[in-house]
Amino acid sequence: MGLFGDKRSSGDVRVPVPVPVAAPTVWGDSFGRFATRALQGIILVVAIAGIVFVMTQLTLVTIPVTIALILASAFAPVMRWMRRRGVPSWLATTISLVAIVAVLSGVGWLIVNAVRSQSAELVERASGGIDRVLEWVSTLPFAPTPEQIQQAREAVVGFLTSAQFGSGAAAGAAAAANFLTGFALMVVVLFFFLKDGPRIWEFLLRPFEGERYARGKRIGAKTVETLGGYVRGTAVVAAVDAIGIGVVLAIAQVPLALPLAVLVFLLAFVPLVGATIAGALATLVALVANGPVVALVVLGAVVVVNQLEGNFLQPVVMGRSLRLHALVILIALTIGTVLGGIVGAVLSVPIAAVAWGIVQVWDGDDRPARMFRQKRPEVA
Repeated sequence: MGLFGDKRSSGDVRVPVPVPVAAPTVWGDSFGRFATRALQGIILVVAIAGIVFVMTQLTLVTIPVTIALILASAFAPVMRWMRRRGVPSWLATTISLVAIVAVLSGVGWLIVNAVRSQSAELVERASGGIDRVLEWVSTLPFAPTPEQIQQAREAVVGFLTSAQFGSGAAAGAAAAANFLTGFALMVVVLFFFLKDGPRIWEFLLRPFEGERYARGKRIGAKTVETLGGYVRGTAVVAAVDAIGIGVVLAIAQVPLALPLAVLVFLLAFVPLVGATIAGALATLVALVANGPVVALVVLGAVVVVNQLEGNFLQPVVMGRSLRLHALVILIALTIGTVLGGIVGAVLSVPIAAVAWGIVQVWDGDDRPARMFRQKRPEVA
């Protein structure tokens, strides 16, 4: 027989020949495997950190492209509906793009116009409210002296008239220029995403074949489904919040009721904390402008609307588009805010939802990646 087989001896007795076993290598034991995984983890973290660093340095490009992708995903069903009915691709794209730009421009104009028309009244009432607060503070045993209050006022006035504030205003002008540049880039990218989105993704998948190509198709479809469902569901919930709180503010004759309602709509796109911040701001304006009674009414309306949103609207409207634990949402919000400010806070949660959705279709339409599959309990 061969070297690793049995050999015959006298009397046809089979004598087993021991099979040689390879000696363990340095990296073959448990500690070596742990070291290998640790090294792989370090390389992965460094790669992710590098990608995040590049993205934070190119926010003028990454943020408009991300927003364009989200808006294109939200309007994907509209584009499919128009194409199925024979509308040319360029015409369907133009209609959707004009509708999106009109809505965004209208919201911005609404806020600016309302604030401009009612800002004088709000400043006047706010000054009176601040004076009343200072009068109340002066009755406390630890209240500051009138000289300290006057020094604080002079410090604020001095800052507003200083060169430092002027440099801040110049920075604000530069930020406005960057915003306009990013908005123009977003419109252009959005046009191509709406018109040729599937073809662009198909082009990016050309290097892949077989299962990798099928996985890429699943990832693209899941990304569009998750982003679109998130934006549409959040928009419905935000509209209900804005209408409910806006009606209460209008009935209570709170200044800036319309821009505050629009702000409630916009902040609703920041999960967990957005609605709370918007409600607190509306309550504060009501307190300064209309007194504590109206502020309590507004606060009650904010609490009722938030409870309606959390217990009824989000589970029904959002459905399966955002299946993330509250802790994951909070961590994503924190990371997004640190890296990208307000825009990062808005984009962090849908990006996290997309990442989790990709994990869910990694090995099949309803087959998550192996390490994320739910383990079946052992039967005793």
